[in-house]
Amino acid sequence: MKIHRKIFPLCCLIAIGFGAFAQVESGGVVRKRSERDKKKKESSGPVVTDRMQGFYEAKPTHDADLDYMRRIYRQIDLSKPANTPLYYPEDIIDGQENLFRLILRLVVDGSLPAYEYLDGREVFTDKYRINVADMLDRFDIYYQKAKGSTEKNPRFTIEEADVPSGQVQKYYVVERWEFDKRSNRMKTRVEAICPVLTRTGDFGGETPFPMFWVKFDALRPWLSQNYVFLSDDNNLARYSLDDYFNLGMYDGEIYKTQNLRNLSMVQMYPDEDMLKHAQDSIDQRLKSFGKDLWVPTREEYLAQKEKEAEAAARLASGDSIPERTVASEEETVQEPKKTVSRRSARATKKRARPKVKKAPAPKSNSGNSNAAKSVRRRKR
Repeated sequence: MKIHRKIFPLCCLIAIGFGAFAQVESGGVVRKRSERDKKKKESSGPVVTDRMQGFYEAKPTHDADLDYMRRIYRQIDLSKPANTPLYYPEDIIDGQENLFRLILRLVVDGSLPAYEYLDGREVFTDKYRINVADMLDRFDIYYQKAKGSTEKNPRFTIEEADVPSGQVQKYYVVERWEFDKRSNRMKTRVEAICPVLTRTGDFGGETPFPMFWVKFDALRPWLSQNYVFLSDDNNLARYSLDDYFNLGMYDGEIYKTQNLRNLSMVQMYPDEDMLKHAQDSIDQRLKSFGKDLWVPTREEYLAQKEKEAEAAARLASGDSIPERTVASEEETVQEPKKTVSRRSARATKKRARPKVKKAPAPKSNSGNSNAAKSVRRRKR
């Protein structure tokens, strides 16, 4: 009986140890990824966790900390060279996709909320969140319901051939310019992005169709994992799409500013020249707002005064262009020397050698008692 009492606990310990050993062995088995898993990963894109999403969400600055704020609407034309990174590649290549494919995939999958385009009265709340199925039907985009789709959480799939990526020629972007008095800095951040479909009408002419708004902070985790190259001279993708927007690398013109009457720039300035002048004026005021708040140092003030005095002196002397740059003799560009043979060089040297005229010898006049004495023996 005592032997059985000793053997039973020993058998239990052996069984527990063998189970743990088997668990470790089974946990350490490396399974080769199949082609199905690879395609599933490429189609689903990078994985974004809740922690990553919270890292990219920027807390809005409180109005009590602001001295200035202005909301600007810009139109990004993808035909401009600076904006081509948003259009290419048109198809998915090595897991890389353009901005519209990325946004549409996240919206139909339910990973990214989208909001109605209200033309200057955008409200990013659940009340104005779009119905994805109605949006796809409105723009004639063929779709199918994805597996696991429910009425509360609808999900859809769109084949690559049915994505109208080539028809998205423009984007609308909402910028927020604000001066934070706590940090004494002028900050610029993108609030929302709207893809715009461009389609040809029945009677010709292209008509823009804004689709929906997506918040930039909610899109940033995926933008930070998509890298693009910005020029044809350097094909190394060094910047992400998140850097592209935060650093202001895009080229967009102002088509609207937030105003009481909710008018666009075209409605406020019908003339083309007046419209261009107003757009440039707004850009200049935004860029120089932060600089005008700083008091110049004594050295900067004296340098500016000296520059103004020089300009006034040039105007007084009759110079009608005070800001012109006068090149000195050292900065002038010299013509390149021509290559010649040695014989022609010697001949040129002989021709260029100046002839030295010999001074006439003084005539000897022995009978003249007033002959000049030698200069060497003259006492100083």
